[in-house]
Amino acid sequence: MTPPDDFDPPVGVAADLAPGLRRLVAPNPSPMTYRGTNTYLVGTRELAVIDPGPESPAHLEAILAALEPGQSISHIVVTHTHLDHSPLARPLAARTGAPVLAYGGPEAGRSAVMQALADAGLAGGGEGIDRAFTPDRTVADGEVIAGDGWALEVIHTPGHLGNHIALAWEDICFTADHVMGWASSLVSPPDGDLTDFMAACARLRARNWRAFHPGHGAPVDTPAARLDWLIEHRLGREAAILAALEDGAATARGLAERIYTETPAALLPAAERNVFAHLVDLYGKTRVSPIGDLAAGATFERLK
Repeated sequence: MTPPDDFDPPVGVAADLAPGLRRLVAPNPSPMTYRGTNTYLVGTRELAVIDPGPESPAHLEAILAALEPGQSISHIVVTHTHLDHSPLARPLAARTGAPVLAYGGPEAGRSAVMQALADAGLAGGGEGIDRAFTPDRTVADGEVIAGDGWALEVIHTPGHLGNHIALAWEDICFTADHVMGWASSLVSPPDGDLTDFMAACARLRARNWRAFHPGHGAPVDTPAARLDWLIEHRLGREAAILAALEDGAATARGLAERIYTETPAALLPAAERNVFAHLVDLYGKTRVSPIGDLAAGATFERLK
């Protein structure tokens, strides 16, 4: 399910998506961020800014320039603390006086198994964590952030990152990096947890959505179908890993080299982390076991 490569909006220009909703794309394109991070403006007078984006003076000025006469920013909401989403929150707050809201700091929401891996020294492997991030106010799952004529329901969606949240705006959901149309979400331990990711997918699937607005790429106009694809995609990877282990015990690296045969060499480390995320999930389901301690470099065997 590869989307057409036709999402290429002008950078830093506010695009109208719906009444009371505009989007700006930050100038940070990359293989991990597609065209750049999507920053959303919600409201008509006192606005919420969702994901101000990376540390970019140009993007800061673009957000402020998008304010129309009589408009101001009353809330800054950060969906998660990767370096392409949260660093501009503090400079934007300094310019506007708006508070920064998020689920928590870089390690908030991390599962016990991932905390144990982090304590054992596992780090890195993702888009980079905004270690300096601290919100002015933490928000909880189910909380409603209300402003001038708008309301956003917080949905804790860990998996891509422990502190990741989605935001429901009536029957529209800002899914950040949990659900995107251009690619599947990266799940890289110890910050990413596949068990949590799949549970969050099921939780989103249980609701009736009209559209998803992701952290990167175009709107997703068929949310249920996209979630079904993501779930099936992950189950397919799981099946491929289990099938490969039928031939004998292997490491995450060895499995990635066998399964991701069309992946460029530069992206193979990310694929290895993705396989390890699956192995940790399968270990929790007692489908595989490491020979020795659970670690990224461990050799895993399939359990009968």
